[in-house]
Amino acid sequence: MKYQCNLSCIDACPVSYYTYGVIERALNVFSELSSIDNTRKIRIIFYMIEKISVRTHRRDELCDITKQIQHVINKQKVKDGILHIFCPHTTAALTINENCDPAVQNDISDTLNKLIPANAGYKHAEGNADAHIKSAITGSSRTLFIEGGNISFGTWQGIYLCEFDGPRTREVWVKILKE
Repeated sequence: MKYQCNLSCIDACPVSYYTYGVIERALNVFSELSSIDNTRKIRIIFYMIEKISVRTHRRDELCDITKQIQHVINKQKVKDGILHIFCPHTTAALTINENCDPAVQNDISDTLNKLIPANAGYKHAEGNADAHIKSAITGSSRTLFIEGGNISFGTWQGIYLCEFDGPRTREVWVKILKE
């Protein structure tokens, strides 16, 4: 027989210690149950959404948010799991790319601006059609693995919020599936 417990805490920004404590106690109860009877496995998936705020300073820029995302993982004491990040804006996006040489971020912005220039006769009347197109091409979400309490990256990788219509204050939603 298999038990599954899905604990959900939505719109927790930041996650309140009370809510976290309730969930932590529930995890402890299920953990105790699984140690009583080894023939029954209890799998606990811990769902939580946290929102981080990112202030951008230019119309086009890539903001390294790797440390902010890692901070959420550390705060939730996640050792292993799946990290999903989502940008709920139509003129901003998320990408994973090199975070060693800042010239890479400039090259990405410059190339996108050459391929999709501002004010190129778009039908969208607000004057930011290029930002919508760049966001659609780049993408609004990313999924990564967490192993040993850290984001599993390749060499030199980092997470970037791609601002295409700034400066603004943006949100990135972070959801961790913790096992």
